[in-house]
Amino acid sequence: MELFKNFKDFKMDVLKEVGNIGAGNAATALSQLLGKPIDMAVPKVQLLNFEEITEKVGGAEELVYAVFLRVEGDAPGNLFFILTPEAAVNLLSRVAGIELSGAEELGEMELSALNEIGNILAGSYLSSLADFTSLTMYPTVPALAMDMAGAILGYGLLQFGQMGDDALLIDTTFLEGQNEIEGQFFLIPDPESFPKIFKSLGVPFDND
Repeated sequence: MELFKNFKDFKMDVLKEVGNIGAGNAATALSQLLGKPIDMAVPKVQLLNFEEITEKVGGAEELVYAVFLRVEGDAPGNLFFILTPEAAVNLLSRVAGIELSGAEELGEMELSALNEIGNILAGSYLSSLADFTSLTMYPTVPALAMDMAGAILGYGLLQFGQMGDDALLIDTTFLEGQNEIEGQFFLIPDPESFPKIFKSLGVPFDND
């Protein structure tokens, strides 16, 4: 039993390191895009059951912004970057320097900026995971939606069929002075992909 626990601990250590490197890469890329220093806290990383995802974002009926894309390559899956409307406004105004007073003001330019930030995060986390696993993983063109969390996740299911039972959650926190702006990054590999990811790292995959 201790052996399995050690494997699980190692598995989480690997995922935390992926999150750390991805956050560092994302902060660098965002700094270059925005022309100002961007700081990101060390992310919290968890493995979740698929059913727990909507709970993490406040429930199926919680209104959220989501950048959604498909991961293709050796370990395909679905990827979501999810923000509450308040977090989206704070991210755009405090980090990207776009002046806003509320989520209802988000126009085409603001939505495009939000989409690009989500795209940079996705690319950064995926490239760090690909480097660790030596697997080819690349994102498709992202789409941005504002809807209830359950509807957005359901859209992913309709578009790409049955998703896997497990999700990788990376709690992403942007730091701006004394302010913290939180977003959540979910990678939901296809059923056959998670075992492939961990096998490439020499870690037996189980759902414990």
